[in-house]
Amino acid sequence: MTLRAAFVPEQGIALFLDVDGTLLEIAALPDGVRVPAALRNTLQLAAQREDGALALLSGRSIEALDRLFAPSVFAAAGLHGFERRDGRGSFSCTPFDASALPPIRSALQDWVQRHRGLLLEDKGVALALHYRNAPQLQEQAYRIMHEAATALGPCFHLLAGKCAVELAPAHCSVRAAIEAFMGEPPFAGRTPVFVSDDSTDEEAFEVVNALCGHSIRVGAPEPSVEQSAAGYRFASVAGVVAWLRERNTHPMRPRR
Repeated sequence: MTLRAAFVPEQGIALFLDVDGTLLEIAALPDGVRVPAALRNTLQLAAQREDGALALLSGRSIEALDRLFAPSVFAAAGLHGFERRDGRGSFSCTPFDASALPPIRSALQDWVQRHRGLLLEDKGVALALHYRNAPQLQEQAYRIMHEAATALGPCFHLLAGKCAVELAPAHCSVRAAIEAFMGEPPFAGRTPVFVSDDSTDEEAFEVVNALCGHSIRVGAPEPSVEQSAAGYRFASVAGVVAWLRERNTHPMRPRR
């Protein structure tokens, strides 16, 4: 996809951007990522250009996103849509009873300690098991997390990430977060553009398509994965960032 892609109008869009694997290269450990000052500046300019209609969507918490992008603060949906901060800075969170999680967390921590190279990321209401540094344990990681999900019941579901599998609240989604953003200022009335590398975001691509927006998948097509609902594709994180920078420097046409 060329940088001056004709599919995106020069103004009047609502930008929804995944973080890890889209704006930032995935690190060996979640805490290993750093946000370059140039990227922070690029996002600030993009938000200004779109009159504040830019939101970060992530499996990370909003608190974690704020630490990464400090001192910048953007509208955001964290923990796969479980929590949300709108364009005016108001915070909302899906009501949820996580009282069944502590014994599962404890059991998983004990299991991880017995298997070198694994990491259990505790997000409060969600648990992500990372096996990037122990790829030979992928099958075991999925098995133990499936057992945990079965024990927790329908309030939790499994999300497959890149070298990670996550237990997350079932009744929240990136799709719902985008729908909520699009119903309120400064996003309402704009054309949604959603960019993500996550296979778990296919429903979000579909809702953006239904809203006559533009869905963009990041990364090379995976032969083992069914065709994406995304209408366009960037090959890499560098391509996404270059497009944002190029868009920032493109002269805006006056509003009609």
